[in-house]
Amino acid sequence: MSETSLNMNYEPEVIVDTDTLSREDWLSYRKIGIGGSDVAAIMGISPFATIRDLYNDKLGIEPLIEEESNWVAKEVGHRLEDLVAEIFAKKTGLTVFPVRKMFRHPLYPFMLADVDFFIIFPDGSYGILECKTCNYNARTKWEDGGIPDHYVLQVRHYLSVMNMEKAYIACLYGNNENEFIVRPIERDMMEEEEIIAQEEYFWKKYVEKQAEPPYNGKPDLILASIRKYGGYADKDLPEIEIPMHHSVDLEKYLILSEEKSQLEKRKKEIEAMQRELSVPFVEQLGASCKAVLSDGVRRYRITYNPTRRTQIGKDAMEKLKVQHPDIFEEYTKTTESRTFRVKKEAA
Repeated sequence: MSETSLNMNYEPEVIVDTDTLSREDWLSYRKIGIGGSDVAAIMGISPFATIRDLYNDKLGIEPLIEEESNWVAKEVGHRLEDLVAEIFAKKTGLTVFPVRKMFRHPLYPFMLADVDFFIIFPDGSYGILECKTCNYNARTKWEDGGIPDHYVLQVRHYLSVMNMEKAYIACLYGNNENEFIVRPIERDMMEEEEIIAQEEYFWKKYVEKQAEPPYNGKPDLILASIRKYGGYADKDLPEIEIPMHHSVDLEKYLILSEEKSQLEKRKKEIEAMQRELSVPFVEQLGASCKAVLSDGVRRYRITYNPTRRTQIGKDAMEKLKVQHPDIFEEYTKTTESRTFRVKKEAA
């Protein structure tokens, strides 16, 4: 698909009025296509989900994000959308308004858009405003004019569905209007073609054919996804034979394990030396938590702060399980972690 092959003469279709939808119905409508926040998972750069997670969500196998997961941050972001839009309008002088509808691309009906706000520009044209919030430390992801990549994909998807040329992303990271970031995004037809191609391949190759896509994305997310759908470990299952061509990767794994072992050994040596050097200072501090040393040129501040945890010991936990099984069952949760190791043996 070349840049000139995109048909630019279209208007988005309205699927449903979202203002009256329940959350359950809204989630159901999202399953009939690909939304802006889904694109990063397809492209393998999502910080939250893999392409397999997205596939399972679209087929109704497993929700993409559990309702309890990080619900406070999501709720804060939702509640502050209007405030972010208000600050943007005040800072830019542009007119901003919501349209509570879900839109669909008429040429690629698997592409959906649920846009936060729209903008009226002075020349009478329309654009998109995407409202974000983040904590103070996460503001560094926006430094030097940058925008987190998954947000860029989201907005480019919206521009394509709505057939608009410009959007802004506004992000509030503090509690006043100066702790506010505004970034413009111009439509880029070459990038848009790539996004459409990847979305179309995902939808037609995997979702419509109900064929699981291969994993892509960040290793930690992939491993978490595999554990999520794989169920609990079963030591009674027979040994699996791995194809011979994977031996190269296992050799690399073992080399990295040896490098890690050497680094950890050196780390332990350094920590032991630091503990030895700390002894006289800890002795002088006693029950105090801070100290200062000044030699006339430099000033050193020392802290020795406590970290306290209240927990139930292993023996007490066993007693609780026996004596009060109902309480134990209500307040404990079984989790599973698995350790991957490689050991080389003679054939």
